[in-house]
Amino acid sequence: MNPRLRHWREAASVLLAAGTPGRRSPCPLGPCDYEVLFLQRSSRSGFMPNAHVFPGGLVEAADFSAEWLRLLPASPRCGLGAVRPPPPGSSRAPLFATDRQQLGSPLPGEVAFRICAIRETFEEAGILLLAPGGGPREGNGPAPSLPAERSLSAAELGEWRRRVQEDPACFLQLCRHLDCVPDIWALQEWSNWLTPVGRAGRGGRRYDTAFYLCCLETRPPHTSQDNQEIAAFLWASPPEAIERFKSQEIWLAPPQFYELCRLCNFSSLNDLHKFNTDRALEGCECWLPVTLTAADGLIQLLPGDELYPEDPDYTGEKKITLSTDKTVEDLMKGGSIFHRIVIKNTNSLAVYVNIQAKYKHMNPLMINTDSSNYNSRL
Repeated sequence: MNPRLRHWREAASVLLAAGTPGRRSPCPLGPCDYEVLFLQRSSRSGFMPNAHVFPGGLVEAADFSAEWLRLLPASPRCGLGAVRPPPPGSSRAPLFATDRQQLGSPLPGEVAFRICAIRETFEEAGILLLAPGGGPREGNGPAPSLPAERSLSAAELGEWRRRVQEDPACFLQLCRHLDCVPDIWALQEWSNWLTPVGRAGRGGRRYDTAFYLCCLETRPPHTSQDNQEIAAFLWASPPEAIERFKSQEIWLAPPQFYELCRLCNFSSLNDLHKFNTDRALEGCECWLPVTLTAADGLIQLLPGDELYPEDPDYTGEKKITLSTDKTVEDLMKGGSIFHRIVIKNTNSLAVYVNIQAKYKHMNPLMINTDSSNYNSRL
């Protein structure tokens, strides 16, 4: 953990994708042979209540415990592949670049954040993403899941889940009990999002969140909400989730919508896994969305957009706000370099991007959820 941070809390989340062999879900955006897990946040949540999000949460001191080194391999970064140097003019996202040893942690951030995402997935959804003890698994394909029901009875699983929810340090005890380790090698770096200024949750919290991708070779494992932080769960293909969002069955925050549009490039789980296996070693860019208030909506600007500020207000201390009397349509017609999310209302989002993605990543498909269409400008 980084006690020096004043303006945001570090967190980790996982885009958990599971295969649906023999079934390709029909959808206007095209068939897809995998589904992604969404968890609906409680209406009592202080941050994005009722939103459908990916599993994840705040990193805890227990995720950085030196005791994990007794279970995980001792090789550099606990067997994770080395991230390549960033391209010229770029830098490693601060979330990952921070020297954790100087903060008193024996674990690299990349290890601890993965442990956090796996622990939170168990707490929130009852899914154990574990591997047999001893080190990275063999093979380069999607990860075999370790369904909890094969290792624990329902009663034992529930008791361990309750204990971990009350004390995150119990997750390490659970791994010892099962002679397993968190499958950190199945989680591949995907993206890094900062909560925009003005979107803080209860208590003024903002989050610096690492997003990982984990592809499971099996069907979606047994899933159950905790009825505390999480009110319901949903397994759906990316196109299906977007259709549900369009019909207002679910609500997605802009980062989740953006990442779904990016996943829509891949109809095959194997293609998705292969793409990111090598790409993840490039790292990822840290994105702070900057909100521009237009006359009839909002635009979240992302790095590379022609309207993105040269010196964005990361902390919010400058009290800088961007606004214009122009309409969204005027801004789109008058622009030429886009990396933005247009927000007409909570269930009307559209992604527009025509810049080259960095770190060998894939741009999202440009999908909008209303009748507006500015793709002719791209």
